[in-house]
Amino acid sequence: MSFKDSVMLVLLAAIWGGSFLFMRYAVPELGVAPLIFLRVGLAALFLLPILLWQGKGAELKRVWVPSFVNGWGNSAIPFCLIAYSLLTLSSGFASILNAVTPIATAVVGFLWLREGMSWLKALGMLIGIAGVTLLAWNKLYVSQEDTWQVALAIGAGILATLFYAISAIFTKRYLTGIDSMVLSTGSMLGASVLLLPLAIVYWPETPISLLSWLAAVALAIICSALAYLMFFRLIHTVGPARATTVTFIVPVFGMLWGATLLDEDVSLTMLLASAITLFGTGLATGLLGNRQES
Repeated sequence: MSFKDSVMLVLLAAIWGGSFLFMRYAVPELGVAPLIFLRVGLAALFLLPILLWQGKGAELKRVWVPSFVNGWGNSAIPFCLIAYSLLTLSSGFASILNAVTPIATAVVGFLWLREGMSWLKALGMLIGIAGVTLLAWNKLYVSQEDTWQVALAIGAGILATLFYAISAIFTKRYLTGIDSMVLSTGSMLGASVLLLPLAIVYWPETPISLLSWLAAVALAIICSALAYLMFFRLIHTVGPARATTVTFIVPVFGMLWGATLLDEDVSLTMLLASAITLFGTGLATGLLGNRQES
């Protein structure tokens, strides 16, 4: 991975770490579907004029079907799952769950594309799963909230990583060589179309505060439109498995932003579980261990 790609990966992690903060703040007031519709809808409105100005409308028209499908898998569904989980979990906690994405991507790649699976990668997956299990078990054990509510929130956060993984492999399989602006715009449009009916049905009856509107706008422009331009570029330059290792760094920023801006607690168990999960992820993706295994 080049220095430029490495810098972009860290910057993307900082941005997506912030997305947990914005969602955690706004979702109790806006609700899951309206918030995520605003996120993808405003992102689409931001990107579409730029795409048309660049003369890429014909390319989007050519690949609109797989782009829309990709938008359901990499945006609409996982964003809603994470937003739902953040009704119960802290932003730092949810960001650690998100670190399972590279492991899920390796599994999906093995099953779908028949990519290699060395013993070191398999060991890394088991270690990563053990870290998430420790995190979830501790949360369920010490939580004073309803156990089923916490369990559903954790399950939603983990399920989101599976959709991210499928989407990354789908992009490699069916959208290789497509311009990142076209992919990003198509994905946001597809997600918007899917979520519009739900947003209308569940739109909040009470007025929305200015800060929640600002959080939604930040999610749309920074954490979706700009971030996905970066992410799809990384998929093309370093591959889906390497690109999804952005979640290797996201928990660091997720816990940092949550602790400093929302005054969330970062427990020793969270740090330990995060370290175990990220170590396993590093092995599973080839970032750690024998490079010949990657």
